[in-house]
Amino acid sequence: MNTYKNIDQYQAQKKAVVTIGTFDGVHYGHQQILKKMVDRARAEDLTTILLTFFPHPRMVLQPEYDLKLINTIDERVDLVAQTGVEHMIIHPFSKEFSRTSAKEYVKDILVDQLNAGVVVIGYDHHYGRNRSANITDLRKDAIEYGFELIEITKEEIDEVAVSSTKIRSAINDGDVQTANQYLSRNFSIHGTVVKGKQIGRTIGYPTANLKVAEKYKLIPKLGVYITSSIIDGETVYGMTNIGKNPTVTTSDGSITIETYYLDFNKDLYGQDMELFFHTRLRDEEKFESLEDLKKIMAQDELNTRTYASNS
Repeated sequence: MNTYKNIDQYQAQKKAVVTIGTFDGVHYGHQQILKKMVDRARAEDLTTILLTFFPHPRMVLQPEYDLKLINTIDERVDLVAQTGVEHMIIHPFSKEFSRTSAKEYVKDILVDQLNAGVVVIGYDHHYGRNRSANITDLRKDAIEYGFELIEITKEEIDEVAVSSTKIRSAINDGDVQTANQYLSRNFSIHGTVVKGKQIGRTIGYPTANLKVAEKYKLIPKLGVYITSSIIDGETVYGMTNIGKNPTVTTSDGSITIETYYLDFNKDLYGQDMELFFHTRLRDEEKFESLEDLKKIMAQDELNTRTYASNS
């Protein structure tokens, strides 16, 4: 898949099937929409384009909302690439771009720049300055400019919207199993392994401390999880604590993501790592002593080993 940092970078070679949207999560509902696009394009020798925007429009127009996303933009690119879409355009969203008129949006972008032959869009799509135009206007534009408009039904859109909402809600609640069902894969986070306080080593559980660069990435609820990573081509299971380490340190309010990988002792510092979430074991707790902490971690380890052996 080819990716572009703005609309102007794309040079049309043939007519395209185009869809527009955030596609955060690239979950099952999104995948079905993209599959329809790809199937149509292959049947008629067209190309496929997903036009998306970053930052998310709400981040620009409603910064007070502090929006968290299921995927970082890089994760979204990787997931969309797996669907067979040929071109993904990630156009910078700004207040200036938000003032693009509806006619400019359709004629200059969809028709002239992207060479849209087919536009696949939701029934509730709004576009142009102040979101002034809607699907009714787009139907008229389709006739005027000679492209086919495929409307994604209310039922399909509601399913996608409900899925995204439920995924975010489940992750916020720590219910990663439900999130995984809607995603049709394991929810994951990417980050770089950095040096922590190395307290885990002193109690027999050395951990890899994962730093996630993107502040907008949705992180599961504080607690202990069964997770896994692909390391040197092998799946390595572990138990991950997301929290503030209340038993062993005075918290400054910062949250750490620390994973103890089973039967693994290689140096991971500086490596980029993807952490897949399987299930939640328990809340993060403050124990009276390190011995109490070690006992519960031993039980966490046993549960993780049992899960891994059955997977």
